[in-house]
Amino acid sequence: MNLEEIVDNFNFLDDWEDRYRYLIELGRTLEPLDEAAHNDSNKVLGCASQVWLVTKVNQEKPGEPVLTFLGDSDAHIVRGLVALVLAIYSGNPASKILTTDAQDLFKELGLSAHLTPQRSNGVRSMIERIKKDARRAAEAAVA
Repeated sequence: MNLEEIVDNFNFLDDWEDRYRYLIELGRTLEPLDEAAHNDSNKVLGCASQVWLVTKVNQEKPGEPVLTFLGDSDAHIVRGLVALVLAIYSGNPASKILTTDAQDLFKELGLSAHLTPQRSNGVRSMIERIKKDARRAAEAAVA
C-alpha cells in the first residue's frame, strides 16, 4: 500500500479507535522479517517495544543510492507505525530521505497528539535510524 492510500484511509476514519485498528491492519501488511534479522544490529534503540529495521542500499544506477527498508515489531500498534514510517521512506533516494520530515505527516494525521510519549520517542528513534543509514549511504556513494 502506498503512502497516498494510507493518508486517504486515515482521513476517512473519524474515530481514534478505528484509526488504531487501521494502524494494526497496516502492521499486518509488512513483509515478514526473517528470524535471523531479529538481531541486535537491526534493533532500533530508544523504542519501548522491540523494533527491528533492515536497510538495503541499491547503488546499481549512477547517481545517488536508493534505500529500501524492512521492519518488524513485537507490538501490534508499533508494527503499524513501522509500516507507516516505511511507507514514507522506503524506496527513496538518500537525499529525499534526508529532507523528508515524517513528523509533519504524523501531525497532519493527528498521530502526534494521540501517541503516548513512549511511542512518539520510538517513532523518532526509527526516523533517526533511517536518516543515519541514508547519510551513510550518501557518503559512501560520494567516496
